[in-house]
Amino acid sequence: MTKANGGMEHILLDQHLLLLPQKAIYWQQEQALIVADVHLGKVGHFRKAGIAVPRDMEQDDLACLSDLIHEHRPRKIIFLGDLFHSDMNNDWDWFAMWRRNFPKLQMILIKGNHDIIHDRHYLELDVELHQRLLVGPFLMLHHPQSDEKLLTVEGYVFCGHIHPGVLLSGRARQRVTLPCFAFGDRQVVLPSFGKFTGKVAMRHQEQDKIFGVLKDKVICLS
Repeated sequence: MTKANGGMEHILLDQHLLLLPQKAIYWQQEQALIVADVHLGKVGHFRKAGIAVPRDMEQDDLACLSDLIHEHRPRKIIFLGDLFHSDMNNDWDWFAMWRRNFPKLQMILIKGNHDIIHDRHYLELDVELHQRLLVGPFLMLHHPQSDEKLLTVEGYVFCGHIHPGVLLSGRARQRVTLPCFAFGDRQVVLPSFGKFTGKVAMRHQEQDKIFGVLKDKVICLS
């Protein structure tokens, strides 16, 4: 069911999830906002390398997170890895200032391959760090798991990392790749939250539930 804010309700293991066009999930029972692959600091990383990138892209992502917090009033945010793209740069100051605006909000980072900043910097900002975290029936990870590994893990996996997309083709040979939420039997891969990230069309199993993300709403594609 599509809601007024463009989100799509999805029930999984008796848990109510709201899939949001901002490429995030609001988990009702846990009052948790779940996002993957924000990649803060990527703008600063590219600018440091001499590549011209608009300065305000980073602030746009933080502003979007702020809007989601004000709208849904979560008790916690779970970042599924790659919160910060690179080593420390000037964009860290923006993140630190943003975090201090929400002192009562629990923030949890499941560390990804890009999360190389020393743990103490996150802990100073009261950001919890985990390699994996089981919350209710869901196991929070960064990397998707193979079919073989999924048979041995405890919990339904939430992950990111691969920036999933779904390729749509039109009658006039138009082709567009939309960011998507890809729900399989044992794991869901979330789209990348950060605006300065790409997306890769991924292969899906026939039984998967795929939700494409448009500018202002989420649509069911399977």
